[in-house]
Amino acid sequence: MPSGRTPEQFTKRSLVAVSHAIERAALAEAEDGPLVVLALFQRLPYFTREREVYRRIAGHAAVTVVAMVGGPPPDLPEGAYGVTLDEAEALAREWTVVALSPRFGATLVAHDRAEVAPAPTLEAGRLFEGRWGFRRDEALHEVIRLREQLAERLPAAARTALDEAIARVRDIPAGPGEPRAEAALRMLARRGDRNHQPIEPPETMLDEPGLARWSGADGVTASGTLPVALVGLRVEAPPGSPERFGRRGVAREGHAVLTAITAVLRPVDRAVRVTENEFQLVLPGLDEPAALEVVRRLHDAIGALARSYPFMAYIVHAAVGVTTRRPLPTADLRAAVDWAVRKGLPVAGLPPENADAVAAPAH
Repeated sequence: MPSGRTPEQFTKRSLVAVSHAIERAALAEAEDGPLVVLALFQRLPYFTREREVYRRIAGHAAVTVVAMVGGPPPDLPEGAYGVTLDEAEALAREWTVVALSPRFGATLVAHDRAEVAPAPTLEAGRLFEGRWGFRRDEALHEVIRLREQLAERLPAAARTALDEAIARVRDIPAGPGEPRAEAALRMLARRGDRNHQPIEPPETMLDEPGLARWSGADGVTASGTLPVALVGLRVEAPPGSPERFGRRGVAREGHAVLTAITAVLRPVDRAVRVTENEFQLVLPGLDEPAALEVVRRLHDAIGALARSYPFMAYIVHAAVGVTTRRPLPTADLRAAVDWAVRKGLPVAGLPPENADAVAAPAH
């Protein structure tokens, strides 16, 4: 973007707020001349919740383009043009909304960092980096950029409408009120961010319904975006432990195991206790080597408990994998842990669908 702006960091929640502000402003300006709106949504579920807004935009705009991996939905609003993005192309990582008319322009261009910040849900905490503004020259630049990259995937009528809008905007000077309006919007955005800061640290150990809510199974989320490392863990006490040490001692030792597990978690991580001795850790943004390092630390921490609780040499089996699937493949993770237990492996890999678990090197 030719503005010299310093890139900003967005959470998904703040990104949605800016997107909605641009869409509302575009609708308000639609009567002042040919309106062009282009939006990159990454995946279909993120467009689905905005379909009604884009139906209204398409009804007023000269051209409306929506693009996403996997292709546009069959019920795309009338008047909107859909573009299919390839998962490997750079545009697939963008969350972009651009609106342009002869006297108005607004731009949000954000690139997915495949990372996450602490937030009430996994989706809300996704991190992007980019710029936004209500400057017509910036919007014109972005319309030209996207027109060049998407032209071969647009019908002739859409290309012609884009070209006519670009030519008309170039002939009209920008309005003097743009900087003042943008400054006011930025002040409101900063206030909104402050109002949404978490007051208390979130719980890291959830139950299974809580994990489903946090990871997006009950809300708007999509496969193929944020990579998440999964660790399944089964911690088995030596046979006969309750009889030898008493129920109270076993409860204390179980609490020590739980403390050792939660101690390895970052603020963005979550864990769920599946059974009395089985756990699942969700580690957003980590790759497999980093997840295996977490398992190594868990082995060391749980093994060290024998120094505090003599003769309690716990047996630990784990499964590790990285996924972009939603909902998270927690059933596959449990199956991989079962496989590790049957084979006597300290660590197994989370298998692809319809494949057997494969051994991963223990760290």
